Amino acid sequence: MVKGLKKTVALVGMMGAGKTAVGKAIALSLDVPFLDSDAEIERAADRSIAEIFERDGERFFRSKESQVITRLLEDEQCILSTGGGAFMTAENRDFIAAKGVAVWLKADLDILWQRVRHKSTRPLLQTDNPFETLKELVEVREPIYAKAGIVVDAEPALSIEQMAQKVIAALVAHGGIVKDET
Repeated sequence: MVKGLKKTVALVGMMGAGKTAVGKAIALSLDVPFLDSDAEIERAADRSIAEIFERDGERFFRSKESQVITRLLEDEQCILSTGGGAFMTAENRDFIAAKGVAVWLKADLDILWQRVRHKSTRPLLQTDNPFETLKELVEVREPIYAKAGIVVDAEPALSIEQMAQKVIAALVAHGGIVKDET
């Protein structure tokens, strides 16, 4: 049985890919902390991501996001769920690579749409045609997400726990990330 981490695992990917749900299950299984960069930003700002976007704009949010991710990666090894746009910033990608490993939870457009279409908490989807917006985001972001050290395909038939075990198996196969329980 595998327990613990040698370095932080940063989950990256689109909104709706399962970074938070699967990340919590991975952290529980490996007995390590789980952190969510969006939740940390909301806590620090005392407002929701949507409110930050509305009041201060995306550029301000991305600046704060980079600060929070840098701080979280300096702390103990953990499973870190990042916002969908976090990996788009080269500095974030570089810092994640230096301090840990990025795992792209790769989900196809249909899965993502099914998961996010009824949520009003996604500021980037507050458009006249949210499906087209999501499709455009996927097209722009996937080549960047592909730079992650590990890619794990989401499978809609798998439970959250099964997806977590699939990610853990990928981490073990990659080597140098997880600790063996002794």
